[in-house]
Amino acid sequence: MGIPYSYSLRNLRTRLLTTTLTAAGMALVVFVFASVLMLSEGLRQTLTATGSYDNVVLIRKSSVSEVQSGVERGQASLLEIQPEVASGPDGRPMLAKEVVVLISLPKRDSGKPSNVTIRGIGKGSLSLRPQVTLAQGRMPRPGSWEIVTGGSIARRFRGAGLGETLRFAMRDWRVVGIFDAGNTGFNSELWGDADQLMQAFNRPVYSSVIFRMRDPSEFQAFRDRIVSDPRLTVEPKREIRYYEEQSEMMSKFLNILGLSLSIIFSLGATIGAMITMYAAVATRTSEIGTLRALGFGRGSILTAFLLEALFLSLIGGLLGLFFASFMQLITVSTLNFQTFSELAFSFSLNSRIVVASLMFSLFMGFVGGFLPAVRAARMNIVEALRTG
Repeated sequence: MGIPYSYSLRNLRTRLLTTTLTAAGMALVVFVFASVLMLSEGLRQTLTATGSYDNVVLIRKSSVSEVQSGVERGQASLLEIQPEVASGPDGRPMLAKEVVVLISLPKRDSGKPSNVTIRGIGKGSLSLRPQVTLAQGRMPRPGSWEIVTGGSIARRFRGAGLGETLRFAMRDWRVVGIFDAGNTGFNSELWGDADQLMQAFNRPVYSSVIFRMRDPSEFQAFRDRIVSDPRLTVEPKREIRYYEEQSEMMSKFLNILGLSLSIIFSLGATIGAMITMYAAVATRTSEIGTLRALGFGRGSILTAFLLEALFLSLIGGLLGLFFASFMQLITVSTLNFQTFSELAFSFSLNSRIVVASLMFSLFMGFVGGFLPAVRAARMNIVEALRTG
């Protein structure tokens, strides 16, 4: 015969103050745990959404990012005539030769400088990125010292707003438009004419070549042929995979940091739950003796007190997740370790994070409640009734 679940729940209501304090401690730990996972997931989703499965990015072999890459003009022209390159409505190849450079700009609020990515684009760049739309102004004219800025950059950096002027590479660049790239990494970039940027930064080579595949299923065959071509020193990657790789190092750092903090905080929360449950056992000695006298076995007592601790931790876990969900309303910016440029992204909550957070909370409850439950189950009936 088992003790009803309602018994454990009623006991939590009876000790409302201690229940609230213990649940609040667990909620804080779950909040930190879930927030760090949401931060890592938001970074991953932002960079994954930046890429397209149908697009291919070609960068120099052994390069980690476009910033470190170099593609010679001759190689870029050779890639432009590959049969796998799709043609647009106008019959031209859907391909862009781009240059990516880092510049330092002061922030609007603090004035502190931060690295920002500026991308030199070609005629086909915009058609390859349907997620990018012009929100204000116009696109820069070819051959001009004009740029457009992502919405995140326009809001956070001085001189990046519509009609303002930025000074870099010993030239003044006028902002003629602001584009909206949604929840993608492009929203943290500036775009200008590739040829003008190459002249300004004295770069004789492109950073990357990007094109739309005529048939995405031909990617592996195309990759094998390009990698083995002695005339080329580039490595093809699906664009979506390229941007996934850009998030891996930062995601690992955030996950390790979050796990370390959560373990430290969870020790305090677990000890708090253990003290709460030991106090519950001490104040209910006669009650435990009565339950044993009524025929409830040691296993039933153990289960009842363990369930009480698990219910307590579940309440804390749900509270922590509730408050962590509001972090989705916040947009943060940080330095991407692989590109060394600033990237803005939002917290993201999904079912995997919800399940992981609740399991983490229940684990704390189990660890904190197991020993007090064992103590309650081992009480002698006669001694418990006499003590009570």
